[in-house]
Amino acid sequence: MLGAIVGDIIGSRFEFQPIKSCNFQLFSPDCRFTDDTILTLATANALLEQRPFGETYRDFYHRYPHAGYGQRFSRWAASNTELPYDSYGNGSAMRVAPVAWVADELGEVLDLAAQTAMPTHDHPEGIKGAQAVAAAIFLARNGAGKAAIQTFIVETSGYDLQRPLAQIRPAYSFEVSCQKSVPEALCCFFESTDFISAIRLAVSLGGDADTQAAIAGSIAEAFYGGVPAAIVDAALIYLDPFLLEICDRFSTRFLTDLPL
Repeated sequence: MLGAIVGDIIGSRFEFQPIKSCNFQLFSPDCRFTDDTILTLATANALLEQRPFGETYRDFYHRYPHAGYGQRFSRWAASNTELPYDSYGNGSAMRVAPVAWVADELGEVLDLAAQTAMPTHDHPEGIKGAQAVAAAIFLARNGAGKAAIQTFIVETSGYDLQRPLAQIRPAYSFEVSCQKSVPEALCCFFESTDFISAIRLAVSLGGDADTQAAIAGSIAEAFYGGVPAAIVDAALIYLDPFLLEICDRFSTRFLTDLPL
């Protein structure tokens, strides 16, 4: 979960100013937390408090209404409807990370991931994106190698995860659908050598940088045994007390197998 927050904050300044390089300063005054962090922590809060996911997402939207949400999510959150809007956007994949740290079995992870998607992203591709990311995190934190993680995701999602980033990067641009952004973020994790390289690679695609860095970072955190302490400290400075408190409670309760 911390990996998703760190990825979001580092990637935030490149969301609409894309770069095609891994050579950039990780943190700057232009960095901020966005809807990716807010909704990831909303998922964490729902799990901690055993609240409905949709109700919690709406509450967090009203607390932070100007964090860069997609237009359809904003309309849903500001309305009184309980109906989802058939989205296949990558919002379902960027907020799902906490479920992989709460569940004890892969089947439970997949079920919880679907539950986090359904309030808004009930399209099959939206659910698939959330499940792929959650499964990758769960398998990584339980010691699976990259080949095993890749095989499972390919078999269950049909994503093409064999493309090298050098082939993807030149023509890649901003894309918010799960099916055209989640596989690419996963490829960044698979090509990474450590947590930081996963973030740098995700930003270097020149796409939806904060969301793809959040996805790659959430998996890299689990695979590489946590986020470097100095990076955590640098990122958490950007959070306000409300979000910090949720982050601390969730980490204390569930991230006990990482060297935080």
